Amino acid sequence: MKAWRVALGVVLVSSAGAGVAAPANGPSSAFTGSDLFNLAMASDPRISPDGRQVAYVRKSNDVMTDKARSSIWLVDVATGQQRPVAAGSGDSFGPAWSPDGKRLAYGSTAEGGPPQLFVRWMDGGQSVRITSLPDSPQAIEWSPDGSRIAYLMSVPDDGPKLGSAPPKPEGAVWGKPLEIIDKVTYRADGAGYLKAGFDHIFMVDALGGSPRQLTFGAYHDGAPHWERGGQSILFSAVRKPDWELIANDSEIYRVSLSGGEPQALTSRKGPDGDPRPSPDGRSIAFVGYDDHLKGYEQSDLYVMDSGGGSVRKVAPSLDRSIDALAWSANGRSIVASYEEGGKTTVARIGLDGRVTPITHDVGGSGLDRPYAGGSFSVANNGTIAFTSDSVSRPAELMVSSGGKARQLTRLNDLSLSGKALGPVREIAVSAPDGGRVPAWIVLPPTHVDGKPDPMILEIHGGPYAAYGPHFSADYQLYAAAGYAVLYTNPRGSTGYGQKFADGIEKTYPGSNYDDLMAAVDAAIAGGLADPDNLFVTGGSGGGILTAWIIGKTTRFKAAASQKPVINWTSMALTSDGPAFFGPYWMGAMPWENYQSYWARSPLSLMAKVKTPTLVVVGSEDYRTPVSESEQLYTALKLVNVPTMLVKIPDASHGGIAARPSQLAAKASAIIAWFDKYRKR
Repeated sequence: MKAWRVALGVVLVSSAGAGVAAPANGPSSAFTGSDLFNLAMASDPRISPDGRQVAYVRKSNDVMTDKARSSIWLVDVATGQQRPVAAGSGDSFGPAWSPDGKRLAYGSTAEGGPPQLFVRWMDGGQSVRITSLPDSPQAIEWSPDGSRIAYLMSVPDDGPKLGSAPPKPEGAVWGKPLEIIDKVTYRADGAGYLKAGFDHIFMVDALGGSPRQLTFGAYHDGAPHWERGGQSILFSAVRKPDWELIANDSEIYRVSLSGGEPQALTSRKGPDGDPRPSPDGRSIAFVGYDDHLKGYEQSDLYVMDSGGGSVRKVAPSLDRSIDALAWSANGRSIVASYEEGGKTTVARIGLDGRVTPITHDVGGSGLDRPYAGGSFSVANNGTIAFTSDSVSRPAELMVSSGGKARQLTRLNDLSLSGKALGPVREIAVSAPDGGRVPAWIVLPPTHVDGKPDPMILEIHGGPYAAYGPHFSADYQLYAAAGYAVLYTNPRGSTGYGQKFADGIEKTYPGSNYDDLMAAVDAAIAGGLADPDNLFVTGGSGGGILTAWIIGKTTRFKAAASQKPVINWTSMALTSDGPAFFGPYWMGAMPWENYQSYWARSPLSLMAKVKTPTLVVVGSEDYRTPVSESEQLYTALKLVNVPTMLVKIPDASHGGIAARPSQLAAKASAIIAWFDKYRKR
């Protein structure tokens, strides 16, 4: 679904003392940056149709290449025994079971070159490459009879032409050809400057052969989902003449294998996506919402008949945003996930609207910060496989059946059992308007009750995102250095209902300030934070708020603004979401209401800033572009405020912590900056 939602973040209740601190007579080794190379996490769990096995992607860090590696492992649900499926050279991803559970398809770079599509026969253990593709296959899905596999892949385009260079003599060495750009969005975070081309749907015989392209045109198509008869595929896309200027208005389409143009099944103003045909083929479930040009709107669950008629909202009273869905085998309910209170819930939603939670403990979005996230899949017998983490462990693999959940993996017990980790406590915070501000605090392993610690306020990005009681390598590094870390879900955070998210509508970042200061006051009042040793940092939306806060108060000894927006006008016109940020976040284009852009820009407060501020950004950030951080750094220099600029080489916005060494070095730089101003 082409929809801009949590634009700046991408993307798990803990009770007091839920974290694991070292006992007095137990392990006492501090958590360090080197420990990042010993961590692993489970992701993308795919349970077999019969519910007996789970294939999942294990992500681990390679100390020699300084990169995360992805491999595919298989777990027996009954015994917990594991064995590798694709764990050799290269990266493997996207496991997908055949309908009969006898084969497993996946993508891999094991043979070098672009990722290819492989199929493994589970009875004999042989894996066969079935494609020779020029680019990576994504969104792999088997046909209902198991004879074909559909996938999404980028198709190159010649791009625009404008004039030409003169003929080049043989053997001459000339400069690179001109780059001609004619697209509204010509670069994307994590991808860089975009090559000319469009994402389209293909299918290939499950035994191998030449792929066949199913969709065409100057549009980007979404993930394929086979319909029951295997003669057509559903997908979502923005296939409209002005698609480049449309942020949130995708439709659901059907394309027939016999050819012809895709048929639109929806038509409302607003994004419709993730279409899932029911087991009997009579209905289609999907997610979407009516677009009101808000900064954030929750996705609702809908069901329509297979022809696109009789659309109705399912569970309209569920005030949460549906993230993922799958039909139950009997077609009487839909299993869906949604953020809730800093965690992710998986629930069974009946077609009558009844919502029955299965688990509230889905989690695992990354290693650096404690964002809500995680994923799940469901077997024909109703067993759910999902990822789950805690404040003391990254994501592991779990299953739930008959109301009982079991943990199948313990990927980090050995590497973390000898580490003194900071415990996490949930604290009560009341906002000035009487509302509740969800908040947690990580305490140093050496914390002594009654003795307040130096404290870092760490603010999440998004701003439409959520933190929760999850593992965070950043926080454990800060805690090991003697700092408590306060983190919150101020208004605007997701998983608390539309009204809570609307609390910052067209008023961000100023409307978050009071919630954040209330949380700091609560930590001080609770005897956990030293009021004379306060620090503030955050990334993306948190970097924006850090830059805003230092223009509003001098209570913090030092700050570190990571990948911020400092000037909304320049950001709206240089970011990778130009069709989104102006209309949806600001309510107008810069030339239509420049006063509002300036009033909400931290740059407008620079004359008031006194707090020593470190500025951190990835050198390849195209979401909150590098120029935003450079503006902040230069402005601080010009008003004579102590500052330094830290650039992380080759790092994007979303991948600022992708390389373990850089994650550790970034945390170390921030700690060193705070130590410089810390009162001893």
